[in-house]
Amino acid sequence: MSLIKRNETNWLPSVFDDIFRTDWLGGTTNVNSIGTSIPAVNIMETEDSFNVEVAAPGMTKEDFNIELDNDVLTISSEDKKEKETTDKNGRFTRKEFSYSTFKRAFSLPDSVDSAKISASYNNGVLEIALPKKEEAKVQAKRLIDIS
Repeated sequence: MSLIKRNETNWLPSVFDDIFRTDWLGGTTNVNSIGTSIPAVNIMETEDSFNVEVAAPGMTKEDFNIELDNDVLTISSEDKKEKETTDKNGRFTRKEFSYSTFKRAFSLPDSVDSAKISASYNNGVLEIALPKKEEAKVQAKRLIDIS
């Protein structure tokens, strides 16, 4: 969230824009882009991993592009649709097309084992498993002898 000088007549919508545009877990969003739909994302931490769930019903696994570059995980998708209506002579009476895209980027903590990241797509949810490195996992409590 940034500190921006607001005028007294129109400050409330701008405050809400700042709040909802900020991804509190280090991600970035492109909320103000035309043709953009941002799917909901859940991030859960367990003792062994971080799990990211992206709600994307109606898509296929081929629709997604997942990249890892310098400990930044980027999830993106692009969808182009075209619909034609023609008359008996083959002339266009109407031609409509749509284009939608989204892109989310997350900075991964040092504790993630980037070589073991995996992803799957089931029932409209893209699931990304980010396993933790062995040294980052919670160690069992033990008693230390004094010599």
